Amino acid sequence: MNSMRRFLVISVLSALMLVNFIAALHGYRSSMKEAESLFDQKLSEMAAQFAAMPLPNRVAPPAPDDQQMVFQIFSRDGQLLWRSAHAPAELISDELGFSEHNFNNYRWRTLNYVNADSGRRVMVAERVDQRYRLAESVILESIVPVVLVLPVAGILIWLIIGHGLKSLGVLASILRRKSPDDFGAIKVDDAPEELMPVIHSVNSMLGRLNASFERERRFSADAAHELRTPISAIKMHLHNVREELPSSSDSLRSLTKDVDRLAHLVEQMLLLHRTTPDHYPAKFESISLPSLARELIAERYADFAGKRQSIELVGDETIVDGDRFALGILLQNLLNNASKYTQQSGRIEVRTERKADGVWLTVADNGPGITEAAQRRVFERFYRLGGDRHSSGVSGCGLGLSIVEHIAELHGAKIIMAKGLDEGQGLSVNIIFPLPLSTKNIAQHGKGSKKINSTKQYSGAGDGL
Repeated sequence: MNSMRRFLVISVLSALMLVNFIAALHGYRSSMKEAESLFDQKLSEMAAQFAAMPLPNRVAPPAPDDQQMVFQIFSRDGQLLWRSAHAPAELISDELGFSEHNFNNYRWRTLNYVNADSGRRVMVAERVDQRYRLAESVILESIVPVVLVLPVAGILIWLIIGHGLKSLGVLASILRRKSPDDFGAIKVDDAPEELMPVIHSVNSMLGRLNASFERERRFSADAAHELRTPISAIKMHLHNVREELPSSSDSLRSLTKDVDRLAHLVEQMLLLHRTTPDHYPAKFESISLPSLARELIAERYADFAGKRQSIELVGDETIVDGDRFALGILLQNLLNNASKYTQQSGRIEVRTERKADGVWLTVADNGPGITEAAQRRVFERFYRLGGDRHSSGVSGCGLGLSIVEHIAELHGAKIIMAKGLDEGQGLSVNIIFPLPLSTKNIAQHGKGSKKINSTKQYSGAGDGL
C-alpha cells in the first residue's frame, strides 16, 4: 500500500540530498581552486625570501627539510648555492613560473623564480598530494555536518508532513464513523485549502446518493401502497365472478393464482421497504426465539393443516437482542417457504440452540431441497429456482430469502444453508445471531437452562397447536 507521507518524506530528502551534493561539489571545486591559489602564493613568498637572503658565493651544505617541500638556489651563472636535503642536485625545471614535475617518487608543484636584481634562480617545490590532503580535510570538515544532519532533517520533515496531512486523517475518521444511512454533509474544522475540493466533491456525491436513494425509496413505497387498492378491487371482482362462472374454470383458477402472487409481491415489497436502515428503528430488546416461533406457527395453522404437515419446535430456551417486528418477518418467511415447498404430510422442524459462536435458529424440512449452486443465488432479489414458475407449482416473487438476509444483516447475524431432515433430504436454513449483550438475560436464560419440545401433526381443521 502506497503511503503519501512516506513518498513526500523520501522525495523531499532525495531533493535535499541532491541539492546538497551539487552545492558540495561546487563548493569543493571552488575551495580547491582557492586553496591552490593560497598554496601558490605561499610558494611565491618563500621564493622571494630565498632570493633576498645573503648567501656566500660557494656551495652551502644542504638544509634540513620536512620531505614535503624542497628548494634550490642557483647563482646568476647557474651554480648551485644551496638546496634542501631532499632536493635533487640538478635544476628541477628550466620553465619559469609554476609547473609540475616528478622526482623522489612524488608529484611536485614547482615554482621557478628569478630575482631581477641579483640574478639568482630559486626553485621551490611542494608535494601535490599534501596539498590535496590539506585542502580536502578543510572541505570535508564543512561537508560532514551537512551529511550528518540529514537524519535529523528526515525526522523533522516526517513530523511536519504528518502534521500537514492531519486533516486527511480527520476526514477519514469522519467518513469511517458515518452510518450507512447518513448522507449529511461532512465538515472538517480548519481544513487546508488543498483539501477543500475533496470535501466539496464528497459532499456533492453524498447529496446525489441521498437524492437517488430517496427517489428509489419513494418509488417503491408509493408503488407498493398504490398497488394495494387495485389489487383489493380485483380480488373483490374475482369473488363476484366466481358466482357467475363454474368453479372448474381454468381461466378463473389461473387468474386467482396470478392475483394472489401479485398481492404477495406487493406485501413483500412493503416489508423490504420497512426494513431498510433509514426506516428501521432498530429498537432492540430481549426476545425469546421459542416464544416468537410458537406465535408464528400458531398464526400459520391453516397452511400446515391444509397440507397435513407436522411441525416440531425443539431446542433451548434462547434469548436474542433484536427487533420483534423484523425477527417476526424473518421467521415468517422461513416458515412460509418451508411450508410451501414441502410436500403433503411432510415434516418441518424449528430448532433454537445456544452455542459458543452464537444463538442458532434453524428451520429445516424434508422437502425437495435445492442444489449447492442454487444456494448461492437464492438470496438475490426476484430470483426463483426454476424461473418464474417453480416446478412445485407454488407461486412466489423471489423476495422472501432476500428479506431474510437483509434482516439478518441488520441484526449482525449470518446465514448457513445445509441439508434438511430425514438423512439429508430437504433444506435447512440456519440463522446464527450474536450472543446477547445483557448479562442478566444470559444468567436467566443460560445455555441448556430449559429445554422445549413441542410437536404437532396437523391433520385438518380443528387441530390446535
